[in-house]
Amino acid sequence: MTDVTTRTELSSDAWTQAYSRSVMDTFGPPQRVLVRGEGAYVWDADGKRYLDLLAGIAVNALGHAHPTLTAAVSAQLGTLGHVSNFFGTPTQITLAERLLQLAGAPDGSRVFFTNSGTEANEAAFKMVRRTGAPRVLALDGGFHGRTMGALALTAKAAYREPFEPLPGGVEHLPFGDTDALVEAFSPAAVAERGAVGGLVVEPVQGEAGVRELPAGYLALARRLTADAGALLVLDEVQTGVGRTGHWFAHQDPEVGGGVVPDVVTLAKGLGGGFPVGAVVAYGEHAATLLGRGQHGTTFGGNPVAAAAALATLAVIERDRLLAHVVEVGETLRRAIEAGGNPLVTGVRGRGLLLAVQLARPVAAEVAAAALEAGFVVNAVAPDAVRLAPPLILTTDQALDAARFFAGVTVPDPEH
Repeated sequence: MTDVTTRTELSSDAWTQAYSRSVMDTFGPPQRVLVRGEGAYVWDADGKRYLDLLAGIAVNALGHAHPTLTAAVSAQLGTLGHVSNFFGTPTQITLAERLLQLAGAPDGSRVFFTNSGTEANEAAFKMVRRTGAPRVLALDGGFHGRTMGALALTAKAAYREPFEPLPGGVEHLPFGDTDALVEAFSPAAVAERGAVGGLVVEPVQGEAGVRELPAGYLALARRLTADAGALLVLDEVQTGVGRTGHWFAHQDPEVGGGVVPDVVTLAKGLGGGFPVGAVVAYGEHAATLLGRGQHGTTFGGNPVAAAAALATLAVIERDRLLAHVVEVGETLRRAIEAGGNPLVTGVRGRGLLLAVQLARPVAAEVAAAALEAGFVVNAVAPDAVRLAPPLILTTDQALDAARFFAGVTVPDPEH
């Protein structure tokens, strides 16, 4: 057996070469090989430090090596590491109760645990199927994962086409188009194409460049789905667990308009870096759509994953990180906008899920320049850079990031 501790002196180049020989090439070569983290910083194999403004794509809510999270995971693993779902555990049950409390879910609500966001959306897709209605609505620009059901809900052709045929019955509506939404539920559409079993939407589309649904859209969606007896499924895999300054993005009145969904899917930030996802079903009807034997998972609800999630939620509450996210997110947004760089035309998003809009499609070049300067960001669109840092990002760190954007330049071939 190879002992990784004997290879810690390898350079980033050596690790990258080893990666290319041993890991499937589905992501391209790693931009860096990271060996440790602390707070909002990570270090590569050559000892260079980076301010992590991506947090594993909105995952590391508490940053890296948070002592409370580390202690909770270690303690649970030293007590009871795993059992099958033939048995319950205190951490699993307590996490379910905690999520229902944070969601404000009514009596009869239940939680199903998964390992990831795509699995949570896969379960939600099954719940929609169980309504018996043949049509499932989703939005252009939406990203819901890469398993076959979740991929069917995902709109991007490049992700879908290599694996078609996908599960049928999914219709993608134009993003934010209320007329198209009304038409999809109209008597004519139902007569022609069948009843709608559910609508699956993200309150803020992360992978599409941090795009927020227009005001009133979710309220309209709630009314139409309720009238049709269809499920309103909110994919909060990226936006949940404090990312936007609320436990869940739809709880922001400006985003959700007070809607109560039927299903919410969670993952990413829930475990603070430990893989865990969840499906929150609101009320007895949604919570009983999947009966015994109709869905399952080996690791979902794993006691260590549940302990990680409970610790993450506890720290967010104890350290008042929801308010902190709003404050630091606004500081970061305003500082970038005030930087005066003509390459930066604006900042959108909520809390600490932001996109820096660029004047030209040079996001990849900006992300590369950021990495060289010691900042981890993500080119989420050709002309937009996504920022999803740990929720513990400090004001000084936010201002450091803003100074990078104020000074970054990319050659313009037309000048």
